[in-house]
Amino acid sequence: MAAPAPAVAPVDARVPPARLVPLAAQHVLAMLAAPVSTVFLLAGGLRLPPDRTTALLSATLVLCGIGALLQSFGVLRIGARLPFMMLPGGAAAALFLQIAREHGPATASGAVLLAAALLLAVLPLYGRIVRFFPPLVMGTTVLVIGVNMVAAAAPMAAVGSGPALVTVAATALGLVLLRGVLRQLSVLLGMAVGTATAALTGAPFRAVPGDAVLALPRLLPYGAPHFDLLAALPLLVFALASLAEATGQTVLNSEAVGRAPEPARDVPRTARADAVASLAAGLLGGTTMVTSAENIGIVRLTGVRSRFVTAAAGALLVVGGLLAPVTRLLAALPVPVVGGAALVIYAVIAAMGIDMLRRTDLTDRAASTVVALALLAGLLPVLAPRLYAPLPDWAHTLFGSGVPAAALTAALLSALFDRLDAGGRTAPAGAG
Repeated sequence: MAAPAPAVAPVDARVPPARLVPLAAQHVLAMLAAPVSTVFLLAGGLRLPPDRTTALLSATLVLCGIGALLQSFGVLRIGARLPFMMLPGGAAAALFLQIAREHGPATASGAVLLAAALLLAVLPLYGRIVRFFPPLVMGTTVLVIGVNMVAAAAPMAAVGSGPALVTVAATALGLVLLRGVLRQLSVLLGMAVGTATAALTGAPFRAVPGDAVLALPRLLPYGAPHFDLLAALPLLVFALASLAEATGQTVLNSEAVGRAPEPARDVPRTARADAVASLAAGLLGGTTMVTSAENIGIVRLTGVRSRFVTAAAGALLVVGGLLAPVTRLLAALPVPVVGGAALVIYAVIAAMGIDMLRRTDLTDRAASTVVALALLAGLLPVLAPRLYAPLPDWAHTLFGSGVPAAALTAALLSALFDRLDAGGRTAPAGAG
């Protein structure tokens, strides 16, 4: 009698085509607002014309799709073989814009390439690096990221306050009143209501000329990348800090699909896929790409844990990114509508930082001191941007950027207090 075939793990189970396409489309719809709003944030900050915006949107959607395929299938230890989607990093977009404004977009592209290379280089030391980014450090950093990004998106919303406020209100109502998959589509529904409002009030839509069927990304749209380690420091810090986020997301996703978490094996694979996609983004004018945990809620809601669903979602993103009518339609959305959606998304990021800080005992003197001083370092560049103007260029780059200043302050102070606390525990009785 033949032995029974081994059971297939849910994460490796194949899904019939009739169910695969709608399930994949659901994942795409749940994450689509993030890349679209990020591209508009970059395009608005860099003042790109519509055709350049369309090319950047095409590149971003294609890279999101390729990232999902890498994470779902896993090739040469690139990708964790988990149902992950990939997005342009929201915090990284703000940092990219900051570098572009201060040093030019070519330097910002060079910073993306340097950050991706650094991430690949440090992965063998993963176990030693991630301990410098506990929830105390990550929570403070994410909170500052959210505040900085809200400040960056506000000018886009101010272009047309009516449609922007309607977009914010509609998105907020969706988050409060809707449930399940519809709640995950609140941002897209809010953008739809805001766009309808813009049309009814006569707000201008951006015309995107062209009748081509295919939209191809542009290689090196800002010219040859310029490499400046000091200017790239904010994104380099972000690359290191992203390891802590990748750890939490990989463990969470493993648990969601019923697979025993193995961070030592899977986290470097997750981060390696991020780095490879980010290298491509740096060459195509985009910002750092990161694996997203947004779709894990859909995995839990539907009970479908197959990585082939997110692979199909990746294929849909690649096809959509290469179809010019799709990218032209998205690129024509009114700027204030995208700005309003971005405000909500980035406020949620700030709230995620607060939630991460809840895991820390802030009644502890050391923890509260770290948070207070890191917030001070991170918010001063937003509240008093001219404070560091008299400093040398290297100091202005380091302290005049809120996110890296907050991250470095939090990491250094946290490590210092841990060292002092360890010394106090091991000191002999009677030691001063």
